[in-house]
Amino acid sequence: MGIDMRIGFIGLGTMGKNAAANIRRHGFDMVVYDIRPEAMEGLAAMGAAKASSPADVLARCDVVVTMVFGPKEVEAVLRGPQGFLSGDCTGKIWVDMTTSSPFLMRDLAVEFAAKGGQAVDAPVTGSVDAAIRGDMPMFVGGDDAVIEQVRPVIEAMGQLRKVGAYGNGYVAKLVNNQLWKIHAAAIGEAMVTAKLAGLDPAVWWEVMKGGAADSFVLSHDVPSIFAGHYDPSFPIALCLKDLSLIQELMEKVGTTNTLTEATHERFREAGRRYGMGAGEMTVCKVIEDDAGIDLRVAGDWVKPWEVAPPA
Repeated sequence: MGIDMRIGFIGLGTMGKNAAANIRRHGFDMVVYDIRPEAMEGLAAMGAAKASSPADVLARCDVVVTMVFGPKEVEAVLRGPQGFLSGDCTGKIWVDMTTSSPFLMRDLAVEFAAKGGQAVDAPVTGSVDAAIRGDMPMFVGGDDAVIEQVRPVIEAMGQLRKVGAYGNGYVAKLVNNQLWKIHAAAIGEAMVTAKLAGLDPAVWWEVMKGGAADSFVLSHDVPSIFAGHYDPSFPIALCLKDLSLIQELMEKVGTTNTLTEATHERFREAGRRYGMGAGEMTVCKVIEDDAGIDLRVAGDWVKPWEVAPPA
């Protein structure tokens, strides 16, 4: 397989539409589908064909990429009345980028294989700007030979990071988001403490970067607090979905989840106060508002969803 592969893409939300656009920019013939017909128009304008169902996409493509909200949605793509399993999967490769349950997804991969297909899991990390640029890291699990077949497609969207057998990609994504969410919640406490103790937030941010407290969240997401929009490109609803999956994983493997549960509750509180569509970093606004202070910092803070796509 190579550039002559026809690629299907299902799920054209904030991340999916940008990932799909990068596949198309790399010259692949494409077929796209989303439950919202209007979501397909942008890719259609780039030359992609529109499909009527997941089964229609699979029938017309060699490789199908899925990137939907969560377990329920990806299960519908496979097991639904017009899902993959209703048709012929022989010779097809399914690459799933959804943040989902490794337990469910391993079952779905077995069912897909029983119908003649092969599955690769490739959940992503990073933010919407990485999806736009095409450099988002992807945790890729599956048979090495199958991964090599779809490497050009994956690398059109981002960085391929192998994690072993199928299903490990979902595990890597969940524990990645576990640390991300814990750090996001902790940043709010640290920022508010620093300001109340007399340290300017902008100075605090500059001196934290590059030190022991640095992380992607600190470097990338603090400007959304300074700007006051808290990054709605990744809403609280998604954070809570991810945290529920993380806690399910921890409970199934039997490990302590004290910090994760405390973080989960902080995000629940953010959802109660600001709504499920509020940006992920409103988890810090909870602490900010409780302290009665404002963490806005004047500046030309680039919104992640407004970065320029590749030429």
